[in-house]
Amino acid sequence: MSDRKQNAEESGANSDDSAIETSKNSASAAIETAIEVSEENVTKPEDESWVKTVGYALLIALTVRTILFEPFNIPSSSMKPTLLIGDYLFVSKFSYGVGRYSFPFGDKIFGDSFEGRILGSEPERGDVIVFRKPTDTSIDYIKRLVGLPGDTIQVSQGQLYINGTVAPRELVRIGDGSDGLRLGEKEYEETLPNGVKHLIWERSDTEGADNTPPYVVPAGYYFFMGDNRDNSQDSRFSGVGPVPYENLIGRADVLFFSHRGDDNGENVGDWWEIWKWPTMIRFGRIFNVIN
Repeated sequence: MSDRKQNAEESGANSDDSAIETSKNSASAAIETAIEVSEENVTKPEDESWVKTVGYALLIALTVRTILFEPFNIPSSSMKPTLLIGDYLFVSKFSYGVGRYSFPFGDKIFGDSFEGRILGSEPERGDVIVFRKPTDTSIDYIKRLVGLPGDTIQVSQGQLYINGTVAPRELVRIGDGSDGLRLGEKEYEETLPNGVKHLIWERSDTEGADNTPPYVVPAGYYFFMGDNRDNSQDSRFSGVGPVPYENLIGRADVLFFSHRGDDNGENVGDWWEIWKWPTMIRFGRIFNVIN
């Protein structure tokens, strides 16, 4: 009888131990499940937050590029001495409002359905402006605005006339061939009717576009010329002509980088060749305001 009682007690004890062990296992499993669920709940918002952050960054970048600023680089010498080959600059796109060419591939997306400009404002004479070439809108040009709608523009013996009055120019120096201004070529300071002063280069006053008939700028159009007057395809030529208001992209405001590249026919390296930067980068031009 005592043996049965002892066996029963041992059996009950074993049963209790098994119940305790089962309870512990169940509790442990529940805790592990809770932790896994908790980790899932923590990880998922982090993933969503990361996606949202990237999305917001892309949206901000697109907004800045579309409405505020866009970088451009100078590949030709048509705006010397104001802009040099290898200059990199920011164009303020909000200066004249938003047009279809403000958007990447805007002309392809909107076609002729987007006309005019949103929050548009008129450019000023003397502004250096990036625009789409009227005869080929896949090409960006940068020139100086000299003629407003209704102006009569003429070049006579190399000098610019606006509404019958010459834009005065003052000789600054004669080139010696050391900096791109060739031997005998001349640098002038020209003054536009609104008081804007800027430098121009003239090879001579007898080049092909140094004598033109008077041209009346149509309403809604602007007349542009390069500062390197005898080395610029601009509104004096039928391949460019007057530029519609809607073709304006923005005003060139400031340089953010400049390297010599192959300027003046001398290949001194590419921008990514860091070891050549000390002799290649024009440090004195970085952050210069464009006048």
